[in-house]
Amino acid sequence: MILDLLFPNRCIHCNCIIDSHFIICTICFEQIHFTHFEYSQENNLKEKCKLLFPIENAYALMQFGKENLSRKIIHELKYKSREKTGKVLADWVTERLDFKNDRPDLLVSVPLHPKKHKERGYNQLHLFTKNLSDFYNIPHDHNLIRRNHYSKAQALKDKKHRLETQNTFTLTKSISNQHILLIDDVFTTGNTLATIAWEILKESNNKVSVLVMAMDE
Repeated sequence: MILDLLFPNRCIHCNCIIDSHFIICTICFEQIHFTHFEYSQENNLKEKCKLLFPIENAYALMQFGKENLSRKIIHELKYKSREKTGKVLADWVTERLDFKNDRPDLLVSVPLHPKKHKERGYNQLHLFTKNLSDFYNIPHDHNLIRRNHYSKAQALKDKKHRLETQNTFTLTKSISNQHILLIDDVFTTGNTLATIAWEILKESNNKVSVLVMAMDE
């Protein structure tokens, strides 16, 4: 209580004081570019994924523009130790996403390399994925995929280096006859998700869908 008075929670965009459970104020919330995609229907994200790997369904919560608020939200989550942002984003997803009759069997988030995890102190996708798992009552596995190489942040790479993901990921165990929902923060080139998807699709009768917090415009 005293800490709340001394260090009140503030909107990450306009800096006004807000409830401790929120990350932005109601006025700034109106500036977020939500996609309004339907998970089980054709959309821009699914079309982009189709060019890279066989995909069942795809969903992006927000558009990730160069100057928009969605970019600031993701950067707060990834680089400024605001892990609780993952829970807020999961709440926004659950208010909008209905799996209907095509529920995945397992939620799997893109992993960090152990060294990067130690540097950051958390994986920005773990709390997000866990909250989705709890809400939809779908199991999640943070350890199914292993990242084999340490690299600098995607945001600091040029496009050429972002495409160099060959042999970056492997499965830690055999899995078959599963519909996997791959979860990542931002879809840019799609190469990271494609690399993981093909590892999953090597196994017998697996299917892959994708959910991202945001996608590049």
